[in-house]
Parts: sequence; C-alpha cells; structure tokens
Amino acid sequence: MNKFFTLSLFLLAGCSSSKESQPVAIHQMDSPAGNSSGEPHLFTDDSGNVYLSWIEKATKRGEFKFSILKDQQWSQPILIDSGSNWFVNWADYPMIASSKEKFVAHYLEKSGEGTYAYDVKITTSLDSGKTWKSASILHDDGKQAEHGFVSLIPYGDNFLVTWLDGRNTVMEGMENMNHEGHHGAMSLRAAIIDTDGNKLNEWELDNKTCDCCQTTAAITENGPIVIYRDRSDEEIRDMSIVRLVNGEWTPPQSIFQDNWKIAGCPVNGPRTASIGNTLATAWFSAPENKAMVNIIFSTDGGTTFGKPIRIDEGNPIGRVDIVLLDTETAMVSWMEGSDIKVVKVKQDGSKGQAITIASSSGGRSSGFPQMTKSGNTLIFAWTDDREKSIKTASLTLD
Repeated sequence: MNKFFTLSLFLLAGCSSSKESQPVAIHQMDSPAGNSSGEPHLFTDDSGNVYLSWIEKATKRGEFKFSILKDQQWSQPILIDSGSNWFVNWADYPMIASSKEKFVAHYLEKSGEGTYAYDVKITTSLDSGKTWKSASILHDDGKQAEHGFVSLIPYGDNFLVTWLDGRNTVMEGMENMNHEGHHGAMSLRAAIIDTDGNKLNEWELDNKTCDCCQTTAAITENGPIVIYRDRSDEEIRDMSIVRLVNGEWTPPQSIFQDNWKIAGCPVNGPRTASIGNTLATAWFSAPENKAMVNIIFSTDGGTTFGKPIRIDEGNPIGRVDIVLLDTETAMVSWMEGSDIKVVKVKQDGSKGQAITIASSSGGRSSGFPQMTKSGNTLIFAWTDDREKSIKTASLTLD
C-alpha cells in the first residue's frame, strides 16, 4: 500500500504576482527499487504508461530492472539484464523506452581496462518487457573508448538513439588513457534502430562536443531534433541543436549564446520536450561563475528560439528535467542546492511559485532527479544517497 502525504501547496497559473492559483497535491509512493539502487530513469509512452528503470548493486553483479506505474503503485520489478562488468555512473544512467508494447533499453558495459573504456549495449523486448534479447553493441567502431550519455525515444515504428562517442579520443595503443588523456574530441552520433535492435541508419551529428553532459532528443512535426552541450575551440560550452530535415541533419546551431567558457565538462546536460512544433528546453549554465537554470521555447520545431527565461532561485546546481503541459506551458525541475524543485513556466515568461519536491544532496551519489508526465500527474524519481535507494513521488495538477 502506498504511503502518501498531501501538502497544501499552490502553483500559480500565471506570473508569480497573480491572484489565480491552482492547488497541487504531492504524494510520496513506495519505490519498487531495492537496497543499493540508483541511476533512475522515467519514461511515459503514448498511452500514458509510466516506466521507472534503475540499477541495483546489492551483489557484485549489477541488475538492470524496471517497473510500471498502475493506480499510483509500482508493479513488481522485472529484470532486463545483469552483469559483473558494467560501467555504472551517477550521471550516465541507463534507460528504457517503449512503443506499442515493444521495448528498447540500454546500459553501459566495460570494454577494456581503461577507466573510461565502455560500450553502449542495446537490448529489446517484443512482449512488453517480459523477456529480453541478448544485448548487442550499438556502435561499430570497435574502440576501447568512452561511449554513453544516450537519448532513446520512439520514432515512428522504430527508435531514435543518440550518444556521445569517444572513438576519436583514443589513439592506437593508447586505450588505457584516463579521461584527461584524450587525444581527440568527443563526437555526437545518432542512429535509427528497429524493434529488434537492428541499426537502420547512423550519422555523425557533431565532431566536437562536451565530453560528459547528457544529450536530449525529441520528435517535432518537422522531424527529430537533438540538443546537447557543444564545445568550441575556445572552450565555449553552450547548447546546440541539430535537426533531421528531408533526410539530412542540419549543421549545429546554438539555441542561445551563454558564452560559458569552461576548460572541463560540467556534467550537466539539457532536457527538452515537444508537442507538435512547440519545443521547450531547459539547461544549466554558469557564465562568469554565475550559475543559472534557463528555459527557452521554440514554436517552429527548433528552427528559431525565443528569449531564455531564468527559473532558478540563485543557488542552482542544475540537473534539469522538463515536460510540456501544453504548447504554452512547461514544468521544469532542477536542483537548487540540495533541494529538488519544480516550477510552471509559460512561454510569455511568466512563472509560478516553485515547489520543493524533496530534499536530496548535491553530491554525485544523489544522481540526476527524473520527472515525467502522465495525464494530469507529474511523476518524480531520485536517489536518496543517505539510504542508497530510489525514492518516487507524484504531483497532481488538479
């Protein structure tokens, strides 16, 4: 039975000075994840079914599991795969996606002795996740290099997968170099895979990107888009977008020029969501050491963007997520210090009152909080690094 509590909280329907308000109930749910669990990911399919995936590390073997949310309760966990040589990272979490009862999932597996030598493994299920095929390597370069930070979403009858690819960062005989020993740049790649995991197309989208920030992807009326943290020769690491138009990917284009110059990767990727050709993207930046979380809208599928709207309260550490409620309104989650916050933001720049979903920690072990939407309910998942377990909660927008 679910434990729950209700708080008398309000999300302002318009700007923060408006008298209109919308009551919001937050419910804490029993998590399906066991002890020593982390790396949660949430996904909602076209039918509104919500899936939570995670990794449990109670033994020497990692176990990749998922659960389905039904009537505010999580189902018994189902095992996707397990292994003793996985690469388990606080920021590079595995994920699951589904379409028409067909599932694709990915995780990371070590490919060599180097700290950052690992592959993206893909596994599929044709029976709603009851049984899974033997996993295969997504990429074909055969290099003992870093591959990860995947985005995985349905695309028609297939799936779009994007990832950061380190094949150009290692030289022959230098596979055991550490992360700082790169000899080339990280690149962004994408592929279309079918429901059996077969690769139908593959592209290099950008030959020089930030090394370890999450990627994000969405499908607009105009086609797929991918947003990621780019990297210039001058070490400017702002957000860029590429779009698949008439079978060809556009050159990288900045969604907004923060001009954040930083010599290392901030490990803080963007998140995006779409309805039709409306695209909303949230991201963290810190130009001139001024940390901030922004959201930006596009109404033409990412061809052009409006002005960014800052939503943090002055002490953000990023780790954002986003969903669209309609073509005018987004919900953005982020970490403000050790608190997980969420706020409603409208395209005209007006914002609601931020709500604290939970207190976590700013440490790496707390990972990246997750948010998804089903109907009029938001679902949250995060890692409690004190208990080494995953927590979940929901927020009703009635």
